[in-house]
Amino acid sequence: MDGESLTAAGLLAALSRVAGVLAELRHPFVRSAPFSYVVPPAGVRVGTLFTLPDGREVSFEVSIAVVDGGFQVEGGVTAESDVLLGLPVKRLPDIEVALAVLDDYAGDVAAGAGRLIDRLLDAIV
Repeated sequence: MDGESLTAAGLLAALSRVAGVLAELRHPFVRSAPFSYVVPPAGVRVGTLFTLPDGREVSFEVSIAVVDGGFQVEGGVTAESDVLLGLPVKRLPDIEVALAVLDDYAGDVAAGAGRLIDRLLDAIV
């Protein structure tokens, strides 16, 4: 495999790994569905969407995209339009570094998911 093919394989492996981490987010009292979207012109967003009993949707997600000759990585948790966790947008020139940040962001987003959903459920009652 040439260098570009190895880079593409690394990107696919990282996206699969991150999508798997976020797809495993569950809560016993809240419906959830994993998602992945292509974000034109050259990006991907993956995560899990929870639907609370009051109808609000809570999204746990990360994304990576090509921007201005480099890579932009984002991550966070939103409830409708409210940002519950906003990780800083990182613009990185190197794909390997960007993929490491993507992995870190997926872990950060997933880390407190259960507690965050519990807190949102408590606020409903």
